[in-house]
Amino acid sequence: MQIDVQHIAGPGLVVLDIAAADEGTLRAVMEGLQRQWATSGVTPVRRLPGEPGVRARVYADVRRPGPTG
Repeated sequence: MQIDVQHIAGPGLVVLDIAAADEGTLRAVMEGLQRQWATSGVTPVRRLPGEPGVRARVYADVRRPGPTG
């Protein structure tokens, strides 16, 4: 996963609502974000009745790099 600085207007705290086709993909995205920035970690996966896929919400501080960021 590649996230470029140009996609974020400025440094600070962000809330990311992530939707994916399956739980494995969702967890991979959350783990990638965790490597990039300080985040709330891998959060619970939600399924919305009648909607395909899975969702999760992650909080990130884009001012603080993750362990490999």
